[in-house]
Amino acid sequence: MKKDVNRKSGKKKPVILITNDDGLTAPGIMHLVEAVKDLGRVVVVAPDKPQSGMGHAITIGFPLRMHKTDLIEGVESWSCNGTPVDCVKLAVDKILHQKPDICLSGINHGANHSINVIYSGTMSAAIEASIENIPAIGFSLLDHSHEADFSGAMIYARKIVEQILSKKADKHLCLNVNIPAVDIKLIKGIKVCRQAYAKYKEEFHERKDPSGKKYYWLTGEFLNFDKGKDTDVWALKNNYVSIVPVQYDLTNYSLKKMVEKNYAW
Repeated sequence: MKKDVNRKSGKKKPVILITNDDGLTAPGIMHLVEAVKDLGRVVVVAPDKPQSGMGHAITIGFPLRMHKTDLIEGVESWSCNGTPVDCVKLAVDKILHQKPDICLSGINHGANHSINVIYSGTMSAAIEASIENIPAIGFSLLDHSHEADFSGAMIYARKIVEQILSKKADKHLCLNVNIPAVDIKLIKGIKVCRQAYAKYKEEFHERKDPSGKKYYWLTGEFLNFDKGKDTDVWALKNNYVSIVPVQYDLTNYSLKKMVEKNYAW
């Protein structure tokens, strides 16, 4: 692979892999590319259609395909018929032929705070990069609209990426970044948070199609059970950008000690 070098400093430019779960044509990924494209060699590999809610799914039942596109001017970009996690795997193995210096996912249309991190294709792409020893950041804007204003998200995304690239990052670093959907002047700054204990009270609406057959549509109400002021939900409600460091090790270590102590296996 051709090595890009900064002519002024003589240093090798960082390789920045960008993906998402909203698809290659989503405004969010275009704005993320625009925010960081001068910080290194940017390569985009993203799904060819929306993949929201895919979590950490991988494709094993049908062939994966990639197509080079010119959708993003001046930036090497590829569409993939797989999931966000597939995109990361294929990018490293078949396009870059090496690990990038950082993987960015997003900017997602809609929140990925609290329990959303479990279901999120955006964050699963970032977590997959972390599994592969690539520092990663997932970005989400709390606005589902196709016409969302990404100006504030772009400023904070660039600021955070610059900070991570300026130091030697832990190879398993993975940050879940959410940005409130307010005017940039109203954003108070950044808070490093823990994940709030919040979830959806879900129900399935039963409906009938034109032939009279039943089908179901998932709906739900988001409920926050966590009153702490150190959570992502609190930070976002109070107009802060939230950063939650996440990991793929799901072991509950305190519960592990309790189980070892209290049960005779």
